[in-house]
Amino acid sequence: MLQAAVEGLEVGAGDASAGVLGVSVLTSLAKPDLERVGIQRSPGQLVGKMAKVAAAARCEGLVCSPKELNVVAQAAPGLLRVTPGIRPTDVDDDQARTATPSDAIEKGASLLVIGRPITQAADPAAAAAAILADITRSRS
Repeated sequence: MLQAAVEGLEVGAGDASAGVLGVSVLTSLAKPDLERVGIQRSPGQLVGKMAKVAAAARCEGLVCSPKELNVVAQAAPGLLRVTPGIRPTDVDDDQARTATPSDAIEKGASLLVIGRPITQAADPAAAAAAILADITRSRS
């Protein structure tokens, strides 16, 4: 399926710059959730396998939990690592495998996906500014 998506993009995009991202294990799932649907691997083992499949299909990157960034880096170092489940330290929600923005960057995230901590904040602009300040502090 991933290879077909890559090939379809190559045909349809022409000279446009675009890429396909594979999606690994949702950040809301932990090992017991996988076991309930018959998967006997840990999230890390499953993400490692999916990273190899995505790389073989010539995907540009993989969406993965920040907890598995090192797994993707080892299994398929050329892939972009796109990480949802990014949460400030004071946010607790339904996501099982999360990290702070600065932790995800330190672990090798290429792109951060930060949704609900901003969109569901009482003051979204202030929440975004606080997250940016945290990222900026961690990079200096």
